This record gives sequence, structure tokens and C-alpha cells, in this order.
Amino acid sequence: MPFATEIRPVRGDLVDSAADLLALPVRGGEAPAVVRDGIGLEPAALDARLPAPLADLVAFYDLAGRPGETVELPVDLGRGLVRLVLLGVGDATAGHLRKAGATLARLAKGRERVATTVGALGDGSVEAEAALTAFTEGVLLASYTFSLRSEPKKPLPVPAVDVLGADPEDIRRPIDTGRVLAEATALARDLINTPSAEKDPAWLAARAEEVAVRVGLTATVWDESALARDGFGAILAVGAGSSRPPRLVRLDYAPEGADRHVVLVGKGITFDTGGLSLKPNDNMKLMKTDMSGAAIVLGVMSALAELGVPVRVTGLLAIAENSFSGSAQRPGDVITAYGGRTIEVLNTDAEGRLVMADAMAYAVRHLAPDTIVDVATLTGAAKLALGTGIGALFATDDGLADALRGAGEGSGETVWRMPLVEEYRDALRSPVADLANIGTKRDYGNPGATEAALFLQEFVGDVPWAHLDIAGPGRSMAEEGVLTKGGTGFGTRLLLRWLSS
Repeated sequence: MPFATEIRPVRGDLVDSAADLLALPVRGGEAPAVVRDGIGLEPAALDARLPAPLADLVAFYDLAGRPGETVELPVDLGRGLVRLVLLGVGDATAGHLRKAGATLARLAKGRERVATTVGALGDGSVEAEAALTAFTEGVLLASYTFSLRSEPKKPLPVPAVDVLGADPEDIRRPIDTGRVLAEATALARDLINTPSAEKDPAWLAARAEEVAVRVGLTATVWDESALARDGFGAILAVGAGSSRPPRLVRLDYAPEGADRHVVLVGKGITFDTGGLSLKPNDNMKLMKTDMSGAAIVLGVMSALAELGVPVRVTGLLAIAENSFSGSAQRPGDVITAYGGRTIEVLNTDAEGRLVMADAMAYAVRHLAPDTIVDVATLTGAAKLALGTGIGALFATDDGLADALRGAGEGSGETVWRMPLVEEYRDALRSPVADLANIGTKRDYGNPGATEAALFLQEFVGDVPWAHLDIAGPGRSMAEEGVLTKGGTGFGTRLLLRWLSS
């Protein structure tokens, strides 16, 4: 769903603004200070219109300038009473301004228009532009809504947020960048939140084709016949129990002059019953979100051209519905993945790694990538290890891991590197196939996230590779910060920052 909120650079100051909510940034530190630039009144004239001088108000309310801290009071700047918010921005770094933006968006719900002088914090540096981009992300992502209600839930997001400045062109670029990053995330969230009654593999493939047409990507789709013809045995096996057959989607972005090729692989299980290894009902309730990886890859692909990413990128969406029926794969079956590797399926609820194995094997054989990165809501073990705020990162290359971790810090999407323990690889041995899809030994406990990563590593050859297991942060149960209940799109902005750099 398109954002109900528009954030835009506007020439002028607070005195001239027609907004019904005005926000002044307050820097944190030992001596919290209100940023007075862009108000349009001399300090003494402004203080005369307030219940008390600004410095006294800061002291009275014990404002520390912490990011997201707010105090709201009525003021008359010359056109009648409006609401003035003193908005804590911390040290005005990207993380602090993202939090401040999200707080402002939530506070502004039900208002008609917001104006803020946050743009006055910039000094033209790279860091200041990154911070304004983050503020924009915070405002828009906290304004995100997904609803199939017959009547909209109120209060509604504020329609307009004006970032005031003497010259809007000075701040337009970082605001536009933040908008693109937020829109890519919102696309992923919309796809994730769509109920699975509508969202079958063909539907998701069709949405990918629509995005490709809109942003100028090349799209290729394998239906069930093409998958069988070309040997994608793992995707077909996972989808065999459903009346709604699987798909594989390839999206290509190839800017002129690109000298590096990245392949992104997304897990696209449009609903996961667990197959014959059936999930309990409570575990199944969230499984419309099990295609988050594919949605995130599609969100990333949608934004590459507008951000001017200089790298060739291919996105592979491995899409299937994991259901149960007389035609479903059974525990103990042996399937043949793309390229000929055989897999003993010991648990049909470990299906995401199967569809991704086909896609990664295809990438290695046909696409000559310099790097492969996959993203998936893959294992409950990753959530158990790191909780719901941090993604698990596995990588075969230290430089790649560091770059992704740094991009996560920049986007506020924290990842923690996990080990690819060679000793655990023995657990994937099968007596009847090349490998098993879950661990067969418990000598080391139950390292499920690492075993899943080691399984995927079997299909990337010598290509530098990273795996993002977002089973924890991929879903939110609360309305907080930049998150709303449902799919989060975690990793979209991380990957776009990494590719842009």
C-alpha cells in the first residue's frame, strides 16, 4: 500500500508554516539545547510567545534530548494556537534521527500536517546527509499501515511532513534517498502481510513481473512445467503437496559499466504448514510471512535503478507453498536438487533450505556471480539465539561479513555473525543420499541455525557467500519505532545500503 504520508523539503520557516504540529529538535548531551535555526523569529521574540523561555522549558520538563524524547505544548507563533513539540534527537546521528523520526510520525497521527526544522541539523557532510536519510526512513516506516478493514483504523497517519530549510535543494537528495529506502521496505511489507488465500506462488510471481515492468528489470519466470524441464527438483518437491504449483523468478538489473555481479536469493514459501511434518496451529498462524526473503529481494530489486546502484544484481525468488496431501513429499524421501545433488528429506518442515538450494545451484552454474547473498525466515534456532531484534549472519568471507554488518548498523538492522562450524557438517550426512536436510546427530546439541547454513553452503561452491537468517526480526508483534505488527521487511534497507556502497 502506498504511504499515506509524504515527507518533503520545503522553503520557509516555522512562523510561515500552515502546519498544525511543529517540531523543534533538541540536541542531547550534558547541556541539552534546542536548535533554533529555521524558526523565523529572534530568540527573544520566540521566547515571548512561549509559556516560558525555551531554556526554562527544557529545564522544567527535564529534557535531556534523548532520541525520541518529546514534550508537547501549545504556542501561538502569529496565526493562533498550534502544537509545538520539542523533539529529542540525541547527537543527531543516523540512528538517533531515525528514532526521532519514528517518534514524530507516531505523535503526529490524526494531525493534518507537520513541519520540522530537523533539516537545520545538516552541515552538508556525508554523515549529516545519512542522518537526514535515516530521519526520513523513521517518519515513513512508522507511518506504514496495512489494513483490509472495511473502515480505516484511526487515528490516520499524518498526510504531510515538511522539512523546512532556506534552500530545499540542499536537503532534497538525502530525503529522496530515505523515501526510496522506505518504499522498498514497504513493498516487502505489503507482500509479506498479504494473506495466503490470495498470495499463492503464481500471485507472487505476477507481482514480481509487475515490479520488473515498472522499474525496468528483466524478468524470467519458471512455472511447474519449466521447473520440471530444467531440473529444479527441490522446488518441485516442496510444492508437490499443494494444489497451487511453485514458481522460480529471476530478475535482472544490469547498469552500464557494472564490473561486479551480485546474486540475491530469497526464500518464498507463501504458506508453510510444515507439510507432512505438520506444524502446531499456533506456529502456523504467522506462516503467511514465510516468504519474507523473496519479498525483501523483490523490494531491493525495485529500488536499485532509482538509487543508481552501480552493481549488476540478479534476484532469484524461490517460491512454493508447503502444504500436505497425498502428493506431498514424505519424511524419508530422496529428492534431486538442481545440478544433481541428492537430498534425504527427514523433515518436510525444513523446506526453505530446499527451494533455496535449487536457486543457488542455478546461480553458480549459470550466472557467474562474484557474490551470493541469501535472506530467509529460516530457523527458529536463530530466533532462540538472538531474539527478535537481531538477524543471524553467516558468511564464508570476512570482508563480505564486515560490509553487511556495517550496512546493518547504518540501516538500524543489526546482524550478528554466527559460526560455520566445520565439525557440525557431519550432522548433515545421509546414509542414502548426498546429504540430509536436517541434522542427523546430536553430539553437539541442536545447532539448528548453523546446520541450516551449512546445508546452504553446500550449494554455493567457491563463490563468496552470506546467509541472513531473519526468523527473529522478520516479524513484529508490536507497534514500536519503525515497526508495525506483521512483516518487517528486515534486511531490505541493509542490502540496499550495502549494494549502494
